[in-house]
Amino acid sequence: MKFSIRNLLVGLVLIIVLAVVFLRGDQLAELVETMQRGSTIPLVAAILTQLCKYVSQSFAYSSCFRAVGEHMAPRATLPLVFGTFFMNTIAPSLNLAGTTLVVDDARRRGISPGKATSAALLMQITIDGAFCTIMILAFLILLVTVGLSPVWFLLGMVVMLLVGCMIGVLVLGRKRPALMLKILRPIERLVNRVRGVFKKPPLKPWVENIASTFSEAAGLIGHSPKPTLKAYGCSLIASTCELSCFALVGVAFGVTSPEVLICGYVVATLFAMISITPQGVGVVEAAVVVAFTMFGETAAAGTAIGLVYRGIVFWMPFLIGAILIQRTKTFQGEGKKAMEGTEKNRLEGADKMAKEIDAMVQAGTGAIPPVSEREEPRKRRSGADRPSRGR
Repeated sequence: MKFSIRNLLVGLVLIIVLAVVFLRGDQLAELVETMQRGSTIPLVAAILTQLCKYVSQSFAYSSCFRAVGEHMAPRATLPLVFGTFFMNTIAPSLNLAGTTLVVDDARRRGISPGKATSAALLMQITIDGAFCTIMILAFLILLVTVGLSPVWFLLGMVVMLLVGCMIGVLVLGRKRPALMLKILRPIERLVNRVRGVFKKPPLKPWVENIASTFSEAAGLIGHSPKPTLKAYGCSLIASTCELSCFALVGVAFGVTSPEVLICGYVVATLFAMISITPQGVGVVEAAVVVAFTMFGETAAAGTAIGLVYRGIVFWMPFLIGAILIQRTKTFQGEGKKAMEGTEKNRLEGADKMAKEIDAMVQAGTGAIPPVSEREEPRKRRSGADRPSRGR
């Protein structure tokens, strides 16, 4: 069988999925057993609302690309939604692994890396910003009920700081591109130094290109706020869908207090974002139990809700992501950009050949006199013959 990078990547994804299932298979069995103890209708509704979250995020991604002057339909960004979750799960890196997938997929569609990075950064800002909106509401509820834990408050401030830093990067790219160049220069030197260790040639200068395109994309975002607001609105809908999923799981196990469910969701999401484990596996479940017991709920209910909720928001996008990631341009090949480059080379070759043929024709016909010059001697000869024939 002919070797191909795509087959290698597909095989690697399959191995990773099997490894995760093998390592966490006991949780799957426990999840099925726990779900059987809850009400069926709320659990089915929870799964459907969680799926609506991913659809909303695909529209948010589409709006983020529109904000930087590019077009990607929601059906093209939906595989990226699941693919980024898959990448961030197998390679925990503060969402950088998922961002790399988005940038590479966009690059293969002919979108510049600077614009793709800006769109991915804007998407992360809208996701975290939408969650912060719900988090502030939950913190206010905690303040007037059982009190706000300093640990949770600090975690919330970390999220707010991350959002502020990402917004600051966009503002810096627009207002102070020279400072961005100064920040990126050491990174470029470090990359080239590492490549030198492995006997690789240094990369072509890329800092200026990245900084200029990033500055341009930041300017487009600032001058077209409507797609940005739409992306935030879609991300807010997505966060609301996920909150509804958590609430429906709680209802399925007998917890109906809105304060408990909202605060439980915020705590679960906070620990999933900050935890060093992939998607907060193991940490989130314990945090949910602590949050529920603070409101007087039983630890058993908190354990069941945390386990089922984490099962839905972890296993479902992970397994779907392992399938849909193969529909991204990263797995399918060079895609549109490659085809456009091939077509461009073909047209340039044909144009060059036409010019060469035209030059050859001009060179071959340069010694032939024009039609008017060839016809004049013939007329003179014809006029000289007529009198002789008349005599």
